[in-house]
Amino acid sequence: MNDFLKYITEFSDIFLFWKTIGLSKFTRFFWYFFIFELPRYVLFDFVVLVLLGIKNITKRKKQKYARELFLKESPKLSIIVPGKDEGKHILKLVTSLREQTYKNFEIIIVDDGSIDDTPVICRSLLRKGEIDRYLRNEVRGGKASAANFGLNYATGEYIIHIDADSSLDRDAIENIVIPFYMDRRIGAVAGNVKVRNYREGILPALQAIEYLKSISIGRRITSFFSLLRIVSGAFGAFRRDALKKVGGWDVGPGLDGDITVKIRKTKLKVYFEPKAICFTSVPTTLKALTKQRVRWGRSLIRFRFRKHRDIFMPNENFNFFNLLSSFENIFYSFLLDINWLFYIVDILISFPHTAKYIIPINYLLYILSNFAQFIFILSVSERRKEEAQLAIYLPLMPLYMGIYMRLVRTWAYFTEIFFRYSYRDPWNPTKVSKKAKEIGI
Repeated sequence: MNDFLKYITEFSDIFLFWKTIGLSKFTRFFWYFFIFELPRYVLFDFVVLVLLGIKNITKRKKQKYARELFLKESPKLSIIVPGKDEGKHILKLVTSLREQTYKNFEIIIVDDGSIDDTPVICRSLLRKGEIDRYLRNEVRGGKASAANFGLNYATGEYIIHIDADSSLDRDAIENIVIPFYMDRRIGAVAGNVKVRNYREGILPALQAIEYLKSISIGRRITSFFSLLRIVSGAFGAFRRDALKKVGGWDVGPGLDGDITVKIRKTKLKVYFEPKAICFTSVPTTLKALTKQRVRWGRSLIRFRFRKHRDIFMPNENFNFFNLLSSFENIFYSFLLDINWLFYIVDILISFPHTAKYIIPINYLLYILSNFAQFIFILSVSERRKEEAQLAIYLPLMPLYMGIYMRLVRTWAYFTEIFFRYSYRDPWNPTKVSKKAKEIGI
């Protein structure tokens, strides 16, 4: 009972502190949230989603015409599925592909040196006519190598890259190709990737919310402003001639972001299609998730800062939107993470006695902003009732995104800037990473 009364008293003290600090101190204590977080992820998102809603009404006719033209032309598509040790996922993916509303495509599975039952499963699918081609690297070459291997055998006008652990809505293939018929200047289309295994624990559920925020909402907004910076490897479509022009995929990690930048440099557009729904499995343990996100974080330094630094240079190929796309990525994913650490240290050092009030109020502000964002998500969701169940995890999002993810990314940036650890990552074969380092990619 005493502990409960103590908790109520402390909780009341927080609100009393909020009420009595005054505007100047309020600004000093919570400037980071109100300058960077609230405008970008709540106010800005709301305004743009309203504009998108209006735009969608006006372009329905254009979408209808593009769909009719697409179905009339009925272009052949090539679906490339590179992977290693994905035997447990292949059948589910192929089943979802065979159930698609659009049928004129070939399925090319590229086995990158699997040691599980992938060869047995794929050869069985090939005999049954469920897939059109099974290619195998006896010696593992990495995901980029596998994707390019498949590209060499692809005969379709459009290439669709899908991760082996993905599955699709029945109209996903149709929806991801239609944008090419809305604008012939589009070189790549990003699918809307969602989490399939969110019921497997708290961690997958938090990632499901993250994907909804960063992909279902975030990529709508960046695409609206022609700033889309990544066509996810889980589900993305490309013009075949565009892929050939840029030489296919380069060595990762981060090869999906890299191929997107390469296509943007050709002055073709990249576009996000929210109706092209793909489901993927995400890590269920903290160890696996940390490993994945460290790799993703290092790719930002390796590709944005090093390989594609020419985007920031004034030359004959300079493009303002390419610069802005990379800058937005660097600013929000790199600079603000570093700035946030300075903010926290500043609060702890400058206000050691009031930090016990400042930090909980900050946490409350982030919870409220997450609920606001979640309302935006549900307003555009095709699975509103199902995804609404994730709301119970929203109070944990400030811990997950605000602290854990920032610390993981900051560690990834530090180790890549000073030690280039991405070249030691076993995600790629050692020989491939060694060669990539030698030629500077």
